[in-house]
Amino acid sequence: MNNWTARIKAHALSNYETGGWDYIVESFEDSEIATEIEGCKTYKEALKKMKRLATVLDDRRKDIQATAW
Repeated sequence: MNNWTARIKAHALSNYETGGWDYIVESFEDSEIATEIEGCKTYKEALKKMKRLATVLDDRRKDIQATAW
């Protein structure tokens, strides 16, 4: 599982400026990523789960930015 955490962090760094991956880089400790992907059977499933979370966080940011005058 630690290998998946490292791979997800590397993916997040590579995609830092897209889709909310910056939240994963800036806000999640390794242990928190491991908790989020707990129960995933494949790396692809774990990455998909983290992408959903990053997308939700990014959507929230966009909603907040849309209210700025």
